[in-house]
Amino acid sequence: MTHFKLHLKILNLQFIKFIKYKIMFGDISGMMHTFKEAQQKVEETKQRLNSVLVDETSADNKIKVTLTANLEVKDISIDTSLLSDAEELEDYLIITLNKVIAKAFKINNDEVAAAAKKGMPNLPGMDMFR
Repeated sequence: MTHFKLHLKILNLQFIKFIKYKIMFGDISGMMHTFKEAQQKVEETKQRLNSVLVDETSADNKIKVTLTANLEVKDISIDTSLLSDAEELEDYLIITLNKVIAKAFKINNDEVAAAAKKGMPNLPGMDMFR
């Protein structure tokens, strides 16, 4: 059995024990409330990320792209010297867009994960995956 599978098996057993404990003591409504709060925090974070702007410029500053952290394009600025060569413009756009999308995606992922984690119950064994 691999190390990862062993951790998963331990995590599953700990989760089952946790659920049985919560059921035995009638705290299901408390858990549901906690999960709803976590879901609400995630939604609030997603809304907030609409106002977080992420910029990227090409190496020679001929293209600048601005996205929200929710990956919505807000602005693209193109130096006029690129307008005469469509192939060069396409290359610049692809490189710059890929960079800014990666940045925005990471911010989005980190923020949403942090919001979800704050609202989740403290499950035993979850520290092993940090």
